[in-house]
Amino acid sequence: MNLPELPDLPVRAALDDITGTLAARGSAVLVAPPGTGKTTLVPLALAATLDGGRVVVAEPRRLATRAAAARMAALLGEDVGGTVGYAVRGEARRSARTRVEVVTSGLLLRRLVADPELAGTTAVVLDECHERHLDADLLLSLLLDARDGLRPDLRLLATSATVATERLAGLLEGPVLEVAGAAFPVAVGHLPPARGERIEACVARAVRTALDEGDGDVLAFLPGVAEIRRTSAALAALDVGADVLPLHGRLPAAEQDRALRPGIRRRVVLATAVAESSLTVPGVRAVVDAGLARVPRTDHRRGLAGLVTVRVSAAVATQRAGRAGREGPGRVLRCWPEGELLARAPEPEIRTADLTRLALDLACWGTPDGGGLRWWDPPPDGPLKAGQAVLHALGALASPGGAVTERGARMAELGLHPRLARALLDGAAATGPRTAAEVVALLDDDTVATGPDVDDALRRLRSGDAPGAGRWRGEVGRLRRLLPDGRGATPGGRRPRTDRADAALVVALAHPERLARRRSPGSPRYLMAGGTAVELPPGSALAASEWLAVAVADRTPGAEHGRVRLAAAADAELAVRAAPALLTEADEVAWVRDDPAGVVARHVRRLGAIVLAEHRLADPDPDARRAALLDGLRTEGTGLLRWTDGARRLRDRLATLHRTLGPSWPDVSDAALLADPGRWWSGPVATARGRADLARVDATTVLRAVLGWREAALLDELAPERVTVPSGSRVALDYSGERPVLAVRVQEVFGWTDPPAVAGGRLPVQLHLLSPAGRPAAVTDDLDSFWDVGYKHVRADLRGRYPKHAWPEDPRQATPTRRTKR
Repeated sequence: MNLPELPDLPVRAALDDITGTLAARGSAVLVAPPGTGKTTLVPLALAATLDGGRVVVAEPRRLATRAAAARMAALLGEDVGGTVGYAVRGEARRSARTRVEVVTSGLLLRRLVADPELAGTTAVVLDECHERHLDADLLLSLLLDARDGLRPDLRLLATSATVATERLAGLLEGPVLEVAGAAFPVAVGHLPPARGERIEACVARAVRTALDEGDGDVLAFLPGVAEIRRTSAALAALDVGADVLPLHGRLPAAEQDRALRPGIRRRVVLATAVAESSLTVPGVRAVVDAGLARVPRTDHRRGLAGLVTVRVSAAVATQRAGRAGREGPGRVLRCWPEGELLARAPEPEIRTADLTRLALDLACWGTPDGGGLRWWDPPPDGPLKAGQAVLHALGALASPGGAVTERGARMAELGLHPRLARALLDGAAATGPRTAAEVVALLDDDTVATGPDVDDALRRLRSGDAPGAGRWRGEVGRLRRLLPDGRGATPGGRRPRTDRADAALVVALAHPERLARRRSPGSPRYLMAGGTAVELPPGSALAASEWLAVAVADRTPGAEHGRVRLAAAADAELAVRAAPALLTEADEVAWVRDDPAGVVARHVRRLGAIVLAEHRLADPDPDARRAALLDGLRTEGTGLLRWTDGARRLRDRLATLHRTLGPSWPDVSDAALLADPGRWWSGPVATARGRADLARVDATTVLRAVLGWREAALLDELAPERVTVPSGSRVALDYSGERPVLAVRVQEVFGWTDPPAVAGGRLPVQLHLLSPAGRPAAVTDDLDSFWDVGYKHVRADLRGRYPKHAWPEDPRQATPTRRTKR
């Protein structure tokens, strides 16, 4: 293959070094900023210097895949499909002459799993590795494994726009090659939203400023398609005097190409993250950055997965700003406050995304747990196991974490998320290939939906009265071609009655745990079978439906419940038919705080967390009832028992001995008692049936049950309830504090210099000396010293108020008394 004269881009001078290193070492990492030519010139140079086979370039996005192939073909003076071709899901332009093929990471991953030798491929270029997409990270690990075992001759080149590549170079066991960019300086300014201003209005204001203050086109970064539409409308209202063009991965190819070609008038290109790298948007001299990105996140506890909007990292902000300095000095306006702290780099998707599809790919590769593979970041164990559990429930794995089944291999071939693959296969058999394909195409690209009602969205798409209808029809055709014979197991048997039920059934087959039932009559809130509460938006056409098959739901951080974004009306019959694996029927005995009985025993038929039917049980299993009572005691505390004054005093005495003498005396705190109920679960507590019976159980019996015979014999000696004072009175000790307290009138302890101690003499009693009226007069730990010092003040203060009582000058020699002088 002969190369024509290549454009004078920074990477051109390094092509010999790059191709020579890859030929000699087999792998390398190329670090070069956007605009250096690494995406287009390097693959052509590799194809010209490496012997035989194709050079396959893996791009993270379809738009970049098509654009890169078109640019390389133009450099050769050819049409796409000759020397340079491309392939994305559902579309390919290549031929027997193709030497450089640009594909998406996901498509190459499917190809690699099906053919681990990658027959006919000489080298693979993994472009823009720094973006850390899930498919790209898995592709890297599987390519390394294939090269180690089957293809030691396969050359691997990873490219990155950032210099943090030490870990990547270590995985590839190759050198790092750096090419400096030729960027012009970029002036940075900040224009944060005003109070209450939406980000789209702020971006529109910043675009207007950028157009007024400089020349050239403006590239604005927004998180998603909805924000692009709203910003476009805001710019139309401002009459900015420029062509406003959207640029995102869901646009038809012709509209994408229009945004990537220079215009006659000034242009404002409103783009998602697709324009951060791999693509060149010509004419741009100013960038407006909303500072937001849409990334996958999975709430495993609530069973909700989807895209969330987050603040971009510092690395992404720098890369976006660099797009303004490609053709001359530029400027960037950032729509967030100056000085706001950003994360250093984007979070790898493998740490945050749903891993069900990754788990299926690993199982097809023969390493279900990913063991033995070299990972940039290994998949987290919990989310991986959650994905394996889903695959087992779908019949794709023989067991959670086990080998892939024949059905699972078929699902993997479809190139869809396993849930959608299941919906297509089983839905085709239950409703026919057309309906199944239509619904799955909608679920796979829910941006074409114009509201939360699946049936309304399908009607608009079929009539062409919806954005993206053409793209949706093309995907429907592709999915139908994957099902020439309508293969798939029929869940349940007979067909639904209506088309609406058909659509809801396909949705439910994809997400059975999202079948939802209204919580109370007239409420917009529903409980999903997975246990998560969701709410319909106000005014939804679905509000009359008792049951929903929820396709898409998300949750705003801090919200108590999720929000339904796309769903279909369903009913109980359809729910049971679509999700038989979630059906359970069992006796349930539980403690219910708000129920007067406390213990509620019932026989329940459930669909996951949704109760379908129930009736009360008169005589539940004794072990289950015991567990429910214990749960109630753990939830509400032992205050459910009857605590007499005697029981409280006994608990205080035992607690004092445990604290002073150690574990030889039982711990009688709630936590300790309920950790080992076998020590005291007998007598009336063992026959209790609910809250009222527990309230009749004297807690004294529970406390004495935990005492051994030796402790019971020593209790009154080591922690007596009362002590005899010099007057002859037997006065109660108070053990409720850190120290036992003896509250006694002063006159009753005349002549006493050595007050008692408990716990075998280890814990002195604290004296609370009272006036004749029983009011506190003094507190002392040292009675002998009190007689010398404190008593004089007490005597002087009280003898005038209580003249009938004895107030001797020498209390040590006085006779103790309970009476007055008289």
